[in-house]
Amino acid sequence: MPKDCCPLARNFRTILVLAAAGLIAGSAAVFVGRAAGQEGQKSGQSEAPKKKKKGKKAAGGEERIPGSPWLVHDMNRPRPAVITPGTASTAEQPGQAPSDAVVLFDGKDTSRWTAQDGSPCPWTVENGAMTAAKSSIHTKESFGDVQLHLEWAEPSEVKGDSQGRGNSGVLFMDGRYECQVLDSYNNDTYADGQCSAIYGQNPPMVNCCRPPGQWQTYDIVFHAPKFEGEKVVSPATFTVFQNGVLTQDHWVVKGSTFHGRVPEYSPHEPKLPLQLQFHNNPVRYRNIWIRPLEKYEAAEAQNTQTK
Repeated sequence: MPKDCCPLARNFRTILVLAAAGLIAGSAAVFVGRAAGQEGQKSGQSEAPKKKKKGKKAAGGEERIPGSPWLVHDMNRPRPAVITPGTASTAEQPGQAPSDAVVLFDGKDTSRWTAQDGSPCPWTVENGAMTAAKSSIHTKESFGDVQLHLEWAEPSEVKGDSQGRGNSGVLFMDGRYECQVLDSYNNDTYADGQCSAIYGQNPPMVNCCRPPGQWQTYDIVFHAPKFEGEKVVSPATFTVFQNGVLTQDHWVVKGSTFHGRVPEYSPHEPKLPLQLQFHNNPVRYRNIWIRPLEKYEAAEAQNTQTK
């Protein structure tokens, strides 16, 4: 460079050399870019780089999961409980329940059930199934939030139509909230009363019934309503899979299910028996098990609560 070149140019060349040698910080490189177009700018007046937005930091500097006390991939986070899963049923043989389930009917006896009046269960047991007879039945044990699995078969001999064909029901909270059981295979009836409906409230998303005589399945997640005095602070919900098909997607229950009446809530205990309905049809049931969910929900709440 000629000796008479301006001082700015000489400074510019010096900065390039130093930068190439790795002897100046990144902030000086900003000066290089600005010096070419802003003659007379002092070398100490460099533009600071823009700050990158960052997520909420934990004490150690890593980012937390939003709404959680835990870091992403936090090795200190509690692990889920380990259980043995169940096995699937076939037409000939019921499957096995998960290891944390309460088996309500294993094909041998009805010892976990009573009639509505408290007398022994009147349903008959034959070939690994119990057949509805004489009265509805309910469990001796009470339940709140649950996952329920059961299998049922409509009578092979088709009799009646609409609500008079293969009618039964799965009722939670001792008869208050019903998921309908009905022979809806080529059998027309009102939409909120067919199989897999939340009775009197919400029809199923699809009709996926099998022919009469074949075993069908329900897998139901039910959350009981929560009350504060007379006030409903959290309504009941149903998620239902029939024969592996989603038919109720977290349906928010409007109140107790009635025939010919609008639903309404009335405060009740947080845990009550499960009921199976007798509606003058010999519907068969097998492989009934239930998983209470409260302890898992409590662990989940503790696991996600922000500190």
